[in-house]
Amino acid sequence: MSENPATPLLDTVNVPADLRRLAPEQLRQLADELRSEMISAVGTTGGHLGSGLGVVELTVAIHYVFNTPDDKLVWDVGHQAYPHKIITGRRDRIRTLRQGGGLSGFTKRSESEYDPFGAAHSSTSISAALGFAVANKLQGKPGKGIAVIGDGAMSAGMAYEAMNNAEQAGNRLVVILNDNDMSIAPPVGGLSAYLAKIVSSRPFLELREVARKLSRKLPEPLHVAARKTDEFARGMAMGGTLFEELGFYYVGPIDGHNLDHLIPVLENVRDAAEGPCLIHVVTQKGKGYAPAEASADKYHGVQKFDVITGEQVKAVAKAPAYQNVFGETLAKLADSDPKICAITAAMPSGTGVDKFAKAHPDRSFDVGIAEQHAVTFAAGLAAEGMRPFAAIYSTFLQRAFDQVVHDVAIQNLPVRFAIDRAGLVGADGATHAGSFDITYLATLPNMVVMAAADEAELVHMTYTAALHDSGPIAFRYPRGNGVGVPLPEVPERLEIGKGRVVREGTKVALLSLGTRLAEALKAADALEARGLSTTVADLRFAKPLDTDLIRRLMASHEVVVTVEEGAIGGLGAHVLTMASDEGLLDAGLKIRTMRLPDTFQDHDAPDKQYDEAGLNAPQIVETVLKALRHNSAGIEEARA
Repeated sequence: MSENPATPLLDTVNVPADLRRLAPEQLRQLADELRSEMISAVGTTGGHLGSGLGVVELTVAIHYVFNTPDDKLVWDVGHQAYPHKIITGRRDRIRTLRQGGGLSGFTKRSESEYDPFGAAHSSTSISAALGFAVANKLQGKPGKGIAVIGDGAMSAGMAYEAMNNAEQAGNRLVVILNDNDMSIAPPVGGLSAYLAKIVSSRPFLELREVARKLSRKLPEPLHVAARKTDEFARGMAMGGTLFEELGFYYVGPIDGHNLDHLIPVLENVRDAAEGPCLIHVVTQKGKGYAPAEASADKYHGVQKFDVITGEQVKAVAKAPAYQNVFGETLAKLADSDPKICAITAAMPSGTGVDKFAKAHPDRSFDVGIAEQHAVTFAAGLAAEGMRPFAAIYSTFLQRAFDQVVHDVAIQNLPVRFAIDRAGLVGADGATHAGSFDITYLATLPNMVVMAAADEAELVHMTYTAALHDSGPIAFRYPRGNGVGVPLPEVPERLEIGKGRVVREGTKVALLSLGTRLAEALKAADALEARGLSTTVADLRFAKPLDTDLIRRLMASHEVVVTVEEGAIGGLGAHVLTMASDEGLLDAGLKIRTMRLPDTFQDHDAPDKQYDEAGLNAPQIVETVLKALRHNSAGIEEARA
């Protein structure tokens, strides 16, 4: 503890053990300093702002009361964990957030012992914390598992699956429900805080346990009635009946910004002999920063911004964002097609479905963080003759793969999958990269898989998908803005399984899928400068392949290179399989496949990520030259 009152308390806290040496009356000052530090850092780097500001006091309280890192603290998603990072030994790097080589924007096991579980996808925290709690119980360790989960994340079934299984953990599991939308409880005040303190206290719990033991000696009907009376009385006063039915002892709601309320309740729960406990805290997104308080959605995720004014620094876009092109195109198509509807899993603005919803609110469905339900819901709509578009990020569609297989593909239902954030995504890193959708979708019978090379192609593919009623169809497009090509006034219906030749040559053929087309064209320019005549084809379809086009290019070119923004097993694998099956791999033809590396790439600027992945123009050129050198050496060796 610093004796100099002018010394910021935050300067004395490097790890939670330092925090626990402070007096309770100093925690308010520490929280204020922590909030200021976070605002300053995110103003420098950009990132998630509102959610972290909302849990400053909660972060301080948890680390003050619980013995982290022995008690395992799991933040659901992890985007609210910036204050947590600052007081767990990472303050000196906090201004590297989401930058290449810097701190992750989410929790990450390799980053700190205070991040026991890496997150970034929603609704996993209770399952993980339950695992830690049971593991400690089995090994005789004292540590608890603590999950902090937002009310939005409670829309996912996985949270309830974990809670239904939580009894095995006993009192080692603590779930903190961060209700930051006021969507569960009414405003809280002194009475609810007092009740929470009382019902979580040791005397109350001991008295309650005595009453429960006595009630067990009563005849069964009276025992059941006594138990119901206890639940009903506390439910009437505090709510939480659902959580009680799942086996949790419910405490709350309490003010998540009032440390005088938080600390005693957390201490009571820490010391309780009861089973798993759920503490319901109510917080405000953006708390303590006026611009973020006034516009929670706008300040959820931010670019770099001026801390004084709150004004975000945004580059002037030369082209519309892909998500907006999709949303506006779909809305226009729905004007004349009453069967079109749109489904999103808690990402209306991120997918462009918000634009569709403004025009057609009765046909727009935000199902919450429930991708599995979203896909099967879309399958039901399709089975009854509607034309549903399930607009889901590539990384999140992974969560519903079984539904894609079982409920859509096997039944050959015409669900349209609009796959946003395909490819590498920059600052959000490996957890949000859309690396695998080509691979996991193109392997499925009945599935059609397209990839837009630019925003105009996205318009055509949205239209093509709308008219495709013979089975499931997917089209992928990246995060960010288009390349600046004019949008078509009238969309074109693409022929399924047919690509296009963008540039005709004779020696080298570059087969591109998706937005690497621009890099393939740059590579073609460089190859032409070396005297290598180059064809560039936009295959458009990973499945079905344009076998006629591929066959022609293989027969007439010395080197064929596939280029895609996806993991191994995608376009390149399918082209190689086709060539092998048809006996096209003769000694004179060189085929190379370029794809994302077999690693989880860390966050960085997208261009740098694609450089690291080897998918920019210089690497395409080098791949071609290596193939030609290898071919020439092989021919000379054969001649010798």
